[in-house]
Amino acid sequence: MTQEDRKWLGFSRLYVLVGAGALMMAVGFFGCCRAMRESQCVLGSFFTCLLVIFAAEVTTGVFAFIGKDVAIRHVQTMYEEAYNDYLRDRERGNGTLITFHSTFQCCGKESSEQVQPTCPKELLGPKNCIDEIEAIISVKLQLIGIVGIGIAGLTIFGMIFSMVLCCAIRASRGMI
Repeated sequence: MTQEDRKWLGFSRLYVLVGAGALMMAVGFFGCCRAMRESQCVLGSFFTCLLVIFAAEVTTGVFAFIGKDVAIRHVQTMYEEAYNDYLRDRERGNGTLITFHSTFQCCGKESSEQVQPTCPKELLGPKNCIDEIEAIISVKLQLIGIVGIGIAGLTIFGMIFSMVLCCAIRASRGMI
């Protein structure tokens, strides 16, 4: 996989997230409009859309949990490639290695002597980048998991209220 393919793959994942957010916003807007007009059919459709979104959230969470080790290995491999490129040609691999070091606040693999010019100036002690990548990604994935659970909770909350409103509309029409 080339560098350009990796970049496109990363952006495509972001586009999927933006698309999912736009879909959720549209579904929410139309759900509110139909709730005001007391349309039982559209409220049922809104519930179904929320159910599909909830299933997608759970599936994404499961894949993220299962793929955590793969993601860590992938980033570590990218770092090792940038590290080796820098050792081969100090000008060519310079920018990528500087970005890794400043992002993860680390320097080098076993020792920082060979790549010292690319290390952050404010770094207090030597930190192995391979270990830092694993630690930071693990912490960030846990944070993303917590946020995902919160969003899934809100989705369930929306499903419950749409079904309660749908049943209330059905009951009120039965009384007339």
